[in-house]
Amino acid sequence: MEINILFPVLNEHLRLEKGIRKAAEYMRAEIDIPYKLTILDNGSDDDTPEIGKRLAEEFPEVEFVRIEERGVGIAFKTGVERSSADIVGYMDIDLSTDIANLKKTIELFETDPELQYVNASRFHPDSDTRGRKWYRKITSAGLLVLLKACFGMKATDAICGFTFVRRETALQLVQECSDDKGWFYMIEFLLRAERDGIRILDLPVKWTEDYDTTVNVWKTIKNYLKNIWKLKKAFRMEDRRKH
Repeated sequence: MEINILFPVLNEHLRLEKGIRKAAEYMRAEIDIPYKLTILDNGSDDDTPEIGKRLAEEFPEVEFVRIEERGVGIAFKTGVERSSADIVGYMDIDLSTDIANLKKTIELFETDPELQYVNASRFHPDSDTRGRKWYRKITSAGLLVLLKACFGMKATDAICGFTFVRRETALQLVQECSDDKGWFYMIEFLLRAERDGIRILDLPVKWTEDYDTTVNVWKTIKNYLKNIWKLKKAFRMEDRRKH
């Protein structure tokens, strides 16, 4: 078994090197299967590309991929389509989700051949979440309420920043998903997996807020509402075609 960890980045010159070095150090010490760390730079206009290329030259297990279009969705999709690993998934470069969860994730895939998808959750009863800002808690909880009301979502978190999937399943979901290039792509990815009856494990994790987050909260909320409406409409049309 081989695992490919994708790191979508946009103007992350302050966190990229620290994140990759920490990830590489952890993988070398704790992981005993083949692995690759892929930096997916989606449209940075700072010195992120230079840092990424330098890290790829320094670490044999690191590769740097430049994507001219911006958005986590397009970065993740590109990473999945490029990957040849048995397990492919992504982590946020700030490592808000403790990288130690990777070892447990690999063990889950190794011991359960039927498991297709591991979805990290900050809201799982056994998760250890620290430093979460009050307004981020409210917006995340509100998003979950909307997703459960509109789609009957079963997962306890939609976008923790730590998702790993068997490659064949990931490719299937990429084919089914829309062309959304932003964060909502990852939510659609999860919802379609549930809709397809794919076996998903809700993983409790240790998660720590990054106070230097680049996420624009109000812009993100507006984008979520727009995309929830679009996806709901798309699902209705798909259901009509089936019947």
